[in-house]
Amino acid sequence: MQPINLPWLQRAGVQVAVLRLDLVDPELSGNKWFKLAHHLHAAHAAGAPGLISLGGPHSNHLHAMAAAAKRSGFVSVGLLRGNPRLTPTIEDLQGFGMQLHWLGYGGYRERHQPGFFTPWLERYPGYYCVPEGGGGLSGALGCAPLVAHVQEQLAALGWDDHDGWWLAAGTGTTLAGLVIGEAGQARRPVYGALAGPPSHGVAQEVCRLLKEAGIANDGYQLFDASRGGFGRFDEPLARFLFETEVAGLPLEPVYTAKAMMALRLHVERGYFAKGTRLIFIHTGGLQGRRAAQTQLDELLR
Repeated sequence: MQPINLPWLQRAGVQVAVLRLDLVDPELSGNKWFKLAHHLHAAHAAGAPGLISLGGPHSNHLHAMAAAAKRSGFVSVGLLRGNPRLTPTIEDLQGFGMQLHWLGYGGYRERHQPGFFTPWLERYPGYYCVPEGGGGLSGALGCAPLVAHVQEQLAALGWDDHDGWWLAAGTGTTLAGLVIGEAGQARRPVYGALAGPPSHGVAQEVCRLLKEAGIANDGYQLFDASRGGFGRFDEPLARFLFETEVAGLPLEPVYTAKAMMALRLHVERGYFAKGTRLIFIHTGGLQGRRAAQTQLDELLR
């Protein structure tokens, strides 16, 4: 847990501590380890020889899954968005031994269709299919213990409690996990900063997960932090990222920088009362920043 004391927080009298999940593991960074935990257990229980999932050429999820598979004795298969290309993430996936298949863009859009995995399971019989981003109820349940985990660390901050959570929302799985975890605690609100536009369906996915878990569909709010689209950067975001990094908190532009920038906007607009204490979850993803570094540098020239 890292307290941050940035000027915009000082002016508003709002306190923020960052749960540095990016420091959990150099390869299974951020929330990915928690999202994968139940999936790995289910794959072991089923006697699956391998794991199969999908993502983009900078996917934090595939990066973590390939590393976890290698450590756990599984073979791994990645279904990639777009056409063959080499990125730092792809090089890592190959190093972890993941078998890669490029679907193009049209083929990747078919991932939500019923039976999408059927031909792949014919090719890789018995493999365990991990949803995109490590999602599904299993992914959410893996994140629910974070609520108790943070509660155990508050005393070290000199806090007796906190007033809510703030995090980037990609698929909404981690957010749903926090809502599930809070259902057995104090029901602190969970604020999700959308990394993609609302049309990507995160609200519907969170609703589905909570219904599947038997949890009331409340206790959270979603805010559009996408700044024009998923994976899109601009000069103000790049400047904010570097300024925050100089202050001691490394971020990446797809998720965590957008989430922190959205938090600043809401703090400066008085959304939170003076004295509010928030937990910001650093969901990791710094490995994906490698491919974006040149673009970030150019935005600041």
